[in-house]
Amino acid sequence: MTADAASLVSRALTSDRQAIAKLISLVEAGGDAAREAIALLHPETGAAWSVGITGAPGAGKSTLTDRMVAHIRAADERVGVLAVDPTSPFSGGAILGDRVRMQGHATDPGVFIRSMATRGHLGGLAVAVPQAARVLDAAGMPWILIETVGVGQVEVEIAAQADTTIVVVNPGWGDAVQAAKAGLMEVADIFVVNKADRSGSAETASDLEAMLSLAGAQSWRPPVVLTVATEGAGVEELLESVALHREHLVGTGLLAGRRTERLRDEMRTIVAERLSEQAAALSGGERFEELLRRVGDRECDPFTAVDELLAQ
Repeated sequence: MTADAASLVSRALTSDRQAIAKLISLVEAGGDAAREAIALLHPETGAAWSVGITGAPGAGKSTLTDRMVAHIRAADERVGVLAVDPTSPFSGGAILGDRVRMQGHATDPGVFIRSMATRGHLGGLAVAVPQAARVLDAAGMPWILIETVGVGQVEVEIAAQADTTIVVVNPGWGDAVQAAKAGLMEVADIFVVNKADRSGSAETASDLEAMLSLAGAQSWRPPVVLTVATEGAGVEELLESVALHREHLVGTGLLAGRRTERLRDEMRTIVAERLSEQAAALSGGERFEELLRRVGDRECDPFTAVDELLAQ
């Protein structure tokens, strides 16, 4: 596996699409080979700009992502898309709805689209997404779009995985209220009112502006962009807002801090996963069963038993 991982990384650095696909599968699976691949890839990262796209189910995130890809490609820039789909109850893999919607880019060598399964992860992000983004970054993709599944849960995790976070809502005050309840008001760098050809879009935009005003002075005030993704309307303005946000982060020096916090969160997650693995290993075997028997016989309490388990 060592030779395979090194070979895949070497090929991915030359933008070999097959190697990129295999590397993403490798990091999704985890294990020693994945860790070795990430160790080789990490020094080659840092140039890509990642954009998270999140919001309620049915808001039009996939169509909006598709149109953003078209505009980026029109500027002759390459783009990678990580579409985080619900886990299929039959196969355990990703339901490929997003890739169906983006099939117009399937034959474009400048676009790499990968659907990833949440595997029951309630935050809407697969655990492997940061590593998959590293693969695309190292492979020379200047743009990485990460579209989260609309699970109706707190999708704030996307903020920790993207340089710019776009929150998509639809016309109707209810969506804006839901965004506030979900904590998306705090993580949004840009708001998009999609399906703006419907009645109530202006009111929704106005409501969002009012809610942003209540937040007080900020170094960056999230703009509210109206789009009709099915027609491509407003997408150019959206990408202009992304560019302005990038300029703001770079110009103020906030980008380095944001990326450091991202790494901090990622390392904490890895620590938690490693400790969870150790806990699973300790929670079995003869020693555990003996302590379990002693607790059951009232010879000691559960906390004392666990202290003895950890002390070994």
